[in-house]
Amino acid sequence: MKKYKPPSVLTIAGFDGSGGAGIQADIKTISALGCYATSALTALPVQNTMGVRSIYPIPNKAVEEQIKAVMDDIFPGAIKIGMVHTSDLVDTIVSTLQQYTKVPLVFDPVMVATSGHSLIEEQTIQTIIDKLIPIASVITPNLDEAEILAGMKIQTVDEMYVAGEKIKKLGCHSLLLKGGHLKASVLTSLYFAEEGKVHEYHYEKFETNNTHGSGCTLSSAIASYIAQNRPLEEAVAMAQNYVHKAIYYGKDLQIGKGNGPLNHFFDPQKLITHELVG
Repeated sequence: MKKYKPPSVLTIAGFDGSGGAGIQADIKTISALGCYATSALTALPVQNTMGVRSIYPIPNKAVEEQIKAVMDDIFPGAIKIGMVHTSDLVDTIVSTLQQYTKVPLVFDPVMVATSGHSLIEEQTIQTIIDKLIPIASVITPNLDEAEILAGMKIQTVDEMYVAGEKIKKLGCHSLLLKGGHLKASVLTSLYFAEEGKVHEYHYEKFETNNTHGSGCTLSSAIASYIAQNRPLEEAVAMAQNYVHKAIYYGKDLQIGKGNGPLNHFFDPQKLITHELVG
């Protein structure tokens, strides 16, 4: 009897009971793109579309054990890391992953929620810079997060270029700087590739509040395409197209009273299966 194996993606991220962001958005995205989703929960934020009410920590030992349980059984083709809100948690994740064969890693440096709420402790930022950013294949900050990492205000595309070069010097291999918060009719993102080339992406900006979880969705989409053996630059481009369409097809949905989610399942793909040989 033939056996088949789907490409899998491990998401290490926080919770969102409203289903639009965090580990729920990751699982929806990975599934919609034809991959198999596994997960390790890092924190339990209590939130809805209107904002974060409180955050309950998950014990670091529990995070370590979750990661090991997945890695020992369903080894992923790519890993996405989202909310890591303490220095000790960063240490735990990095030291745990170092025990395994290196896997392409997409890091979404979640620091500020769409609603403007801070999701990270101040002292954690330096630990992220020192230990997590250098092992990531690509990081995907939005402008708020890029301002923190670059130590500067970003209000124009030219300033995005300057900030991106500053962030690259922190030791990251490649960087997708998302320009969705710029006051412009066109959304511009910049991908700073490892070899030094910068790629510009331009998308129409829609009038909608339904962008909750867009960053989580984008980073999970990149990881999903990497798990499908797409080259990194191609994975970045395809993931942005997916998110752009997910926002478009979700822009008129009424889910919640605040910033609603994307439509992750506007064109869901069947589970990809590769025949096992031998």
